[in-house]
Amino acid sequence: MKILLVDDESEFVATMAERLEMRGIDADWAASGEDALEKAQTGCFDVAVLDMKMPRIGGLDLRRRLSSICPEMKFIFLSGHGSENDFRIGSAEAEYYLIKPVQIGELIEKIHLAVGASSRPGESS
Repeated sequence: MKILLVDDESEFVATMAERLEMRGIDADWAASGEDALEKAQTGCFDVAVLDMKMPRIGGLDLRRRLSSICPEMKFIFLSGHGSENDFRIGSAEAEYYLIKPVQIGELIEKIHLAVGASSRPGESS
């Protein structure tokens, strides 16, 4: 399972990737939408965890662009200051919408659920 974490707070996203790696999850990270798109061009990820509010390319736009590159990718949105409207839209556009600060255990659970939901009988995750 390969995870891509995208957040403009580079220290946060690097730490989160490290914490996932320590728990046996192959995690890469990007500090901008542009970096995330570049990484997706070199290989698809099973799940992308995206910050909703980022400069230049926000989470919703990034989700749509990543989907066109990797149609099977699943998405989880994170937001530290989202509105009710963000929650409604984000929930419709992704498998899960989580509020920061997110607990690592909750994130791992949602990652596994998102990947599990995409598995079909006979396929491995």
